[in-house]
Amino acid sequence: RALELAAADRDEVARRVGPEGLPDGTITLKVHGAGGQSFGAFAMTGTDIELTGPVNDYCGKGLSGGRIVVRAADDAGYDVSHSTYVGNVALYGATSGQAFLRGRAGERFCVRNSGATAVVEGVGDHGCEYMTGGVAVILGPTGRNFAAGMSGGMAFVLDGDGLFDKRVNPASVSLEPVESAEDRELLKALLEEHVARTDSPIAAALLKDWTGALKRFVKVMPDDYARVLAERAAKDEEAAIAGD
Repeated sequence: RALELAAADRDEVARRVGPEGLPDGTITLKVHGAGGQSFGAFAMTGTDIELTGPVNDYCGKGLSGGRIVVRAADDAGYDVSHSTYVGNVALYGATSGQAFLRGRAGERFCVRNSGATAVVEGVGDHGCEYMTGGVAVILGPTGRNFAAGMSGGMAFVLDGDGLFDKRVNPASVSLEPVESAEDRELLKALLEEHVARTDSPIAAALLKDWTGALKRFVKVMPDDYARVLAERAAKDEEAAIAGD
């Protein structure tokens, strides 16, 4: 019932202030129990939703600037770090915002994500399928066919067993080490925020041995997106030279 009211309030906020939403952290919901279908769907800027407990399919569908946090319940009765705690198709069609999710997600995580940033501790098959923007950080195993049709954004995947290249769909992406200072700073900052918001022992352990952890991360970069960035950088360089 509280989330039904939150959805109604979200629509009212959108009518009053427009698609830009509210200042960060204006509305905060802290709930306990099991999140149902489409938990936090279309949450807009200024809305924080923190769930202590597992969540069903389509969590964060169409996320529109809000922030969703899933924490492990003390009485879960099992180690959520090695179990599915977030259902299938999380963050489907998300356009912006953030999600910090304890445990593993099911299939089709971040499908058609076009701008949201998400951290999760493992995903099922077809992760980041048709993703066009945003950032996904996967701190655990992935299923098969990862990044099929991915044309934008990027993903950082912890390749714990060294076999991620067998599970990624290579048709439109390339795998790279995390080498640039910008990428390393971004990844570290997201892990630090994941720990702060979810108390993740996985992220905490990675940060404790950050130098070693970096060697196990793989950056998934869409070929088309990489080409566009290279062309843009070349044009900027030409403009700078012309300006001199």
